[in-house]
Amino acid sequence: MRGRILVIDDDRSMCEMLEATLSRKEFEVVWKTDSGEAFDTFMTGSFEVVMTDLNLPGMDGIELCRKMSDNQPNVPVIVITSFGNYDTAVAALRAGAYDFISKPIDVEQLALNLDRAVKHHNLLGRIEHLSRAVDESGNYENIIGNSPVMKKVFDIMKRVGEIDSSVLITGESGTGKELVARALHNRGSRKDGRFVAVNCTAMPEALLESELFGHKEGAFTGARKAHDGLFVQADGGTLFLDEIGDMPLELQPKILRAIEQRAVRPVGGDREVSFDVRIISATNHDLEDAVENGNFREDLYYRLNVIKIELPPLRARQNDIILLAQSFIERFTAASGKKVIGLSAPAAEKLSDYYWPGNVRELRNYMESAVALTDHEKIVVEDLPEKIRAYKKSELRIDSNKPEELHSMEEIERRYIEHVLKAAGGNKTVAAKILRFDRKTLYRKIEKYKIEDSPD
Repeated sequence: MRGRILVIDDDRSMCEMLEATLSRKEFEVVWKTDSGEAFDTFMTGSFEVVMTDLNLPGMDGIELCRKMSDNQPNVPVIVITSFGNYDTAVAALRAGAYDFISKPIDVEQLALNLDRAVKHHNLLGRIEHLSRAVDESGNYENIIGNSPVMKKVFDIMKRVGEIDSSVLITGESGTGKELVARALHNRGSRKDGRFVAVNCTAMPEALLESELFGHKEGAFTGARKAHDGLFVQADGGTLFLDEIGDMPLELQPKILRAIEQRAVRPVGGDREVSFDVRIISATNHDLEDAVENGNFREDLYYRLNVIKIELPPLRARQNDIILLAQSFIERFTAASGKKVIGLSAPAAEKLSDYYWPGNVRELRNYMESAVALTDHEKIVVEDLPEKIRAYKKSELRIDSNKPEELHSMEEIERRYIEHVLKAAGGNKTVAAKILRFDRKTLYRKIEKYKIEDSPD
């Protein structure tokens, strides 16, 4: 069934006509001719949409619409008006009506309006459910997620939190790799020690070596006093090597030796200093490809990749998008003092359709901006950035001159691989030949992009 509809009209023949017509279009119709009886049915029944005439004996359609909206705001009310009665239609909308249609009724257009209203009802229910779920979500150290892929991540995190094995966290930029690393530290046996993080791509090689291993006084120009490196500073705790895939190749053997020997020699020093840390590293690169291409040492890769945690992109966490958005809205509302209670249904739909190249970080930034800019109690579509408002889920523009319509190479690759797999009927051998990938590369891409698997 396309939806359960309550029809209210004092004209019995109109009710019977709508029941017969809409039933053929797979809607379930219940109708009433008395407004009081209709309201009782509305309150005790379960309906996706209400259709009501305005001219009713007793309680008129405007008052009925207001009472229904006050009691069950998630159920859209469509008001039937006489043709051209603009003032009445405006009054109905002010009373909480979702939409209005004019007589004579175009049945085909009515069916489309009902489909849209049913979708609106379901989306509002989903938002309400997810709003309640924010505090109840299966999260780990404030990392929010109820999607199956995130539940798998939480399960791995819980199992490895208490052990000292090295962990490699992989995932696209913005998926929360450092958040996961901190959660592992906070739940682990080293939680009383320091959590020390370094971004391996943020500084030149010479400075990175000094930062990691430390240096002696006078080891180089500007080294006015001795400095303990991050390996030693993290002693008893956790060292987080972020963006390890960008570690200079020349420095990688020294990193490997430090991890294996649990000791470092400061720059300019003549003896080694021991340390005791847990190593957690993260990357948004495919390190297996980097190893094959000679850009990353294989022995270091295996030393770091004792336990692997793969963070899915936000587009693979469809059930979490609204959940995360609601959580961010509550956080920024509390900080700003504004009274924003959540998302409007159209805004939620736009967020769900968007492909999120910047992942959770991008969603967080947009929700912070939306809360700051909105003049409504709920975030509306107009509060969202143009690139989300203009995004069409089915479009993949490569010929546009508008930056907001263009996509990253990863998004283009993901969608094209999905397209080829579909065209090949799920046959990965055929798809690999078309793409000019070997099967190992194709499987890795499927895993990377979380493409729904199809049987060979």
